[in-house]
Amino acid sequence: MEDEKIVDLYWKRDPNAIKHTAKKYGRYCTSIAFNILGNAQDAEECVSDTWLSAWNAMPIHRPKRLAAFLGKITRNHAFNRYRQNHAGKRGGNEIPAILDELSECLPTACSVEQETEYKELLQTINSFLETLPPKRRSIFVCRYWYSDSIGNIARQHGMRENSVSMTLCRIRAKLQDYLKERGFMV
Repeated sequence: MEDEKIVDLYWKRDPNAIKHTAKKYGRYCTSIAFNILGNAQDAEECVSDTWLSAWNAMPIHRPKRLAAFLGKITRNHAFNRYRQNHAGKRGGNEIPAILDELSECLPTACSVEQETEYKELLQTINSFLETLPPKRRSIFVCRYWYSDSIGNIARQHGMRENSVSMTLCRIRAKLQDYLKERGFMV
C-alpha cells in the first residue's frame, strides 16, 4: 500500500493503518531498533511503541515521508530504551562507540533555550551531508543514523573494516571543520 493511503488510514483512525504500517515498515523499524539495542525483544517492543506513537501523532502531523517519520520515532524509542537499560553502565554494543566518535565533532547537548541553535545545527549537518559523495554519505548515515557496525558497513559497501573506520574518521574531521567554519562551538 502507498504511504499516502496508509497516512489517510491513520487520519481516519482506521486500525488497519497499523497493520499496513507493520507490513511495509516492520523490518525497517526493527532493524533500526535492533542496531541500537542489540536485543530482539527490546527491539520488538520499541517497534510496537513506534506504531502507538505514530497512531497518536498522525492526527496532528501529516508526514511527507512516512519511512523517515517512523524511523525517527523508532530511533527515539530505542535510544530511550537503551538509556533505561544501561543507566550508569556501558553496554557491549555499538552505541557507546558511536556516541564517543561523534562527541569529538558535535557541540554538547542543547537546552530548551537553545532550540533554535539546535535546529540550525541539524540543518548545517544536513547541508554537510549533501556535500559528500553518495558512498561516503551512505557510510556516515549507516553508522550514525542506523547505528550499523563497522563490519556490517564494510560488507554493505565492499570495503575492509579499516577503510570504513578511516573514512568515518575523515568525515568526522571534515564535519568538525564544517561546523567550526559556520560558527558552531565544537
